[in-house]
Amino acid sequence: MTATAKDANGATLNEGDTVSVIKDLKVKGSSSVIKRGTVFKNIRLTDNPEEIDVRNAQIKDLVLKTCFVKKG
Repeated sequence: MTATAKDANGATLNEGDTVSVIKDLKVKGSSSVIKRGTVFKNIRLTDNPEEIDVRNAQIKDLVLKTCFVKKG
């Protein structure tokens, strides 16, 4: 049985969902900061249910922990 990805509020995340960041996050290996409220569309699920792949114009191959995002 595979675990399902859930956001900070416990809502189930699906491939292609839209999520927003719930707190400012520093990006490892970069001087960039992802601000609270930043929206990412068309997320991709990973093998790890606690992580999702998102696309950003400034940073390629960005992986976020699901505890820092909310669906919507």
